[in-house]
Amino acid sequence: MPSSTANAPVFVVTGPSGAGKGTLIDLVLPRFPELAVAVSATTRTRRPGEVDGVHYWFLERDEFERRIAEGEFLEWVDYVDNLYGTLKSEIDRLRREGRAPLLELETDGALRVKRRVPDAVTVFVTAPVDELERRLRDRATESSGVIEERIAMAQRQLELRELFDEVIENDDRDRAADLLAAIVARRLANAPNGSAATMAGT
Repeated sequence: MPSSTANAPVFVVTGPSGAGKGTLIDLVLPRFPELAVAVSATTRTRRPGEVDGVHYWFLERDEFERRIAEGEFLEWVDYVDNLYGTLKSEIDRLRREGRAPLLELETDGALRVKRRVPDAVTVFVTAPVDELERRLRDRATESSGVIEERIAMAQRQLELRELFDEVIENDDRDRAADLLAAIVARRLANAPNGSAATMAGT
């Protein structure tokens, strides 16, 4: 693996629920063996088939809040009555392995990383509003009230797209995946070969 990998930027993929962030990441990851997804922590209930430490680190709320107080999170957000966050130790672990961390975050968390990690590359994935609504309703894992709340939040998040480094319209999955792959390839190629990047405030 190239020695510059340990100095590669932190990639952050964000956007509203239903935009297809996870699908694009799944399509792009096999193209870049030096990329690794950082596992987020959450207080939400584990869904069938989810594995602790693979899909998320599932924490009780009191433990999550204790870790916030002790400064263990790079970012965290309160989203639809659950806490989500990225442990600093997860980023450190991946960089020690010579990997380029990739984070899938909600927009508030992505903006926090953008402020705190100087070399972060933030990519906002969007889709037409009607398509977002259809995807959220088709997903139907929550109550109708929660679905409406997620739709309203998605509409608010779309207004933040200009705050991010790159914007990808996910109206065609393969085309959008190619655009994300091109961003990753370009940023990895331009990564510094000097000392490893650091997180501001850590």
